[in-house]
Amino acid sequence: MSVSLSQGRLPVSLYRAEQVRRLDQAAIEAEGIDGYTLMQRAGQAAFDALLNRWPDLSRTVGIQIFCGAGNNGGDGYVVALLAHKQQIPARVIALADPETLQGEALQAYQDCVAAGVKTELWHDEIGVSGDVVVDAMLGTGLSGPIRGNYAEAIRRINISNTPVLALDIPSGLNADTGAEAGQAVRADLTITFVGMKQGLLTGAGPAVCGELQFAGLEIADRVYEQEQPAVQRLTHNNFVSLLPPRERIAHKGMHGHVLVLGGNHGMAGAAVMAAEAGLAIGAGKVTVGTQPEHTTIFNIRCPEIMAYGLDQQLDPLDKLLADKQALVVGPGLDKTDWSLQVLTKALATEIPMVLDADALNLIAEQPELIRNSTAPRVLTPHSGEAARLLKCTAAEVEADRIGAVREMKERYGSCVILKGAGSLVTGPSGIRLCCHGNPGMAVAGMGDVLSGIVGSLLAQGLEPEQAAGVAVWLHAMAGDECAAASGERGMRATDLVPYARKLINKISSGGW
Repeated sequence: MSVSLSQGRLPVSLYRAEQVRRLDQAAIEAEGIDGYTLMQRAGQAAFDALLNRWPDLSRTVGIQIFCGAGNNGGDGYVVALLAHKQQIPARVIALADPETLQGEALQAYQDCVAAGVKTELWHDEIGVSGDVVVDAMLGTGLSGPIRGNYAEAIRRINISNTPVLALDIPSGLNADTGAEAGQAVRADLTITFVGMKQGLLTGAGPAVCGELQFAGLEIADRVYEQEQPAVQRLTHNNFVSLLPPRERIAHKGMHGHVLVLGGNHGMAGAAVMAAEAGLAIGAGKVTVGTQPEHTTIFNIRCPEIMAYGLDQQLDPLDKLLADKQALVVGPGLDKTDWSLQVLTKALATEIPMVLDADALNLIAEQPELIRNSTAPRVLTPHSGEAARLLKCTAAEVEADRIGAVREMKERYGSCVILKGAGSLVTGPSGIRLCCHGNPGMAVAGMGDVLSGIVGSLLAQGLEPEQAAGVAVWLHAMAGDECAAASGERGMRATDLVPYARKLINKISSGGW
């Protein structure tokens, strides 16, 4: 699923909440900015975003601001004051007694009082009203589940159907993991400050943020040099140089030969999709090793694919493995004795490979299969497969996707793609996040197409981490272009293939 981004203005670097707090402090110390000035800048940026998104705010209804106890609440008080100065009614609901506020938040509240802005302490009869609700309750300091008045305020906001602007992060969303602490505000627009928080773009983040904007609050670039980003966003700039135009003297042998291993009884379709995607992304040749009864399917469906039947003795698998530049192991593989033999043979080679679907499930059951393998490889689990690999639940994976992908890399010594909302890629260079894609892609076969794309790029000479990053971006962008053309509902995995082909050619021709 994608989050709607203000493209071109969002930073590539993503941070943990503690890192952003350090950036705040570094800006105050290095540039002589006081904390209240930063808060005023944040409030002004939020108010500008509010007016830009909802320019027809009523001068009789106005906005309702829910303010918490910390600096996030202080930002809300600044927004209330700015609205008041423009004769826009601002109804402030204080979730924390203003008498308990400290520092910049207290100063912001006092400025509101001095200007005549009325603040109402939360009570059970509070309703949600206004043209727009401003969420300034919890910010990035959230720890543990939300309870009490905050939980009830979030519930009432979410059922009100009132447009919501969230300041820095929707209340209830964990800034580091992208998980909800029980429940989070569903915002229409989120404006985040100083540093882009990694949790905004993965897990539940894309579902609750709405449109996402960034305000750097005029902090100098040199301040950011003091913090190494925790995660980087995937953009086309990551790999333009990896996809040069083809030589005019090119022939099929120069672009790699992919072998797809899968398609157990009744499961040929998964291998078909992976193989066709591999061809579309530019592999010179694609061969499939599958159950013997499926070879005719490939000949009819796509005559450019060479299909060989593998019997119980796996003849002629040794011959097929001999001259390949990449393997895709797992689409439609199942978990039979035949499947296990195929996977074992593949892992005994040094050929770069993609491991997907039941290849991952077999490895989860028998981790020793992969321990002695030295082949360069990319693992492509969704959260269910990741849970099996990590011996936990899918809910635990989703509760900390970034931690999960990091642990899989360490445990299995591989480049790993964790698929889902805010897909993650980890390799020697760290973790990268893809913020493209959409809910229409939540259908069978999408993973098979992705595996074929990764395998094709491996065969064309990209390193596993490079191939994984390019493939995830291409796959997600193809999904978005497909949705833009025909809508999300009813999308099929194979619909993405022509869009992915068009995108890779656009990049390699310098047209992006």
